[in-house]
Amino acid sequence: MKRIVVLGAGESGAGAAVLARKQGFDVFVSDMGEIKPEYKQMLNDHGIGWEEKKHTEELILNADEVIKSPGIPDKAPIIQKLKAQHTPVISEIEFAGRYTDAKMICITGSNGKTTTTMLIYHILKNGGLNVGLAGNVGKSLALQVAEEKHDYYVVELSSFQLDGMTEFKADIAILLNITPDHLDRYNYNFQNYIDSKFRITQNQTAKDAFIFWNDDPVIQEELKKRDIQSTLYPFALQREEKTKAFIENEQLIINTLNNIFTMPATELSLKGMHNTYNSMAAGLTASIVNIRKESIRQSLQEFQGVEHRLEYVATVKNVKYINDSKAPNVNSCWYALQSMKTPVILILGGTDKGNDYTEIEELVKEKVSGLIFLGVDNSKLHEFFDGKVENIADAHSMEECVNTAYKMAKPGETVLLSPCCASFDLFQNYEDRGKQFKSCVRNL
Repeated sequence: MKRIVVLGAGESGAGAAVLARKQGFDVFVSDMGEIKPEYKQMLNDHGIGWEEKKHTEELILNADEVIKSPGIPDKAPIIQKLKAQHTPVISEIEFAGRYTDAKMICITGSNGKTTTTMLIYHILKNGGLNVGLAGNVGKSLALQVAEEKHDYYVVELSSFQLDGMTEFKADIAILLNITPDHLDRYNYNFQNYIDSKFRITQNQTAKDAFIFWNDDPVIQEELKKRDIQSTLYPFALQREEKTKAFIENEQLIINTLNNIFTMPATELSLKGMHNTYNSMAAGLTASIVNIRKESIRQSLQEFQGVEHRLEYVATVKNVKYINDSKAPNVNSCWYALQSMKTPVILILGGTDKGNDYTEIEELVKEKVSGLIFLGVDNSKLHEFFDGKVENIADAHSMEECVNTAYKMAKPGETVLLSPCCASFDLFQNYEDRGKQFKSCVRNL
């Protein structure tokens, strides 16, 4: 009997283990951290052996195949040992893809993935399709393949998930943008990260679709070097010879093989330039799978956005508070600042992933009246920003941070949590950081 070992027992790991068990494999789950009670319960219910707070080598190195959580880096000692003995190490998505013939709609990019994924799911569900939501959001793809059976899956894929995928194919691949992120996991080599993102097009044929932002210089350079087999659907602000979605005379126009769809750009529920692009990618996807125009239009007008992504929290003493905790890199903070119409008190900080802050320097000088650094070690932020903004303060907890912002902000300004960094130094994850921010703001 083939032995499958799953490393990491979070949402994706537990789901992969259940699917492997259902396929009749000998399954073992190992997690270096603590396993959440609900996942222990799930593993126990399916009679799957597990261990936590350790990796026992003799129970792992005898695997025929290993499914690893996207959070475990390739340089982890256990992964190095598995690779040295040529044991295949794959991702949960790769594994799940083997056991379903559902259509896969896959979204990647440095920014906007979650919003676009949720928007596509919203449109397809409203359009009457039997659709599942998976990847970085929703329930694990493997668990849904094991227990639910959908005709379509909308899957948000990080570069780490793509790294563990070889045979998997996206029927519709969406690449929103590429800016430097997670370089600590790619030997600080941007090209490695780019290659990772472009894996979303691997195994595609002429029957498949590749939707991408036409004005991204990195994507344009790559397209010259690559022989992409799928049908191309570029989107951009301006109409060009090949663009399939664009804005003209304040109308969003989507032009696919199936039909031409138009609606006033002002009616899109998601505001800001970056969200216009997200709406274009979603609209193209919906047209390709033949959702009715009326249904697409209605969904694009109603969609409410994603928690922790430019989420309005409250107005206190005429100061607006915005939670953008999901902004894990410099480029997403740039988008957030670009959409601000008032002077900003900007909260930055956390675990730095090799960030280059020059990208936001001009916007900070133009729009930011005060900076608050929220982290265990803020020295890199001070190094870059000291002297560029008049008011700079440090905070080592969310409560201290929000109280500092409350004192610093003048009426008519906006306090923006858009940290540019991972959250792991002071918080469990970006949701925890965002929820603490909202709770402290509401207590003001």
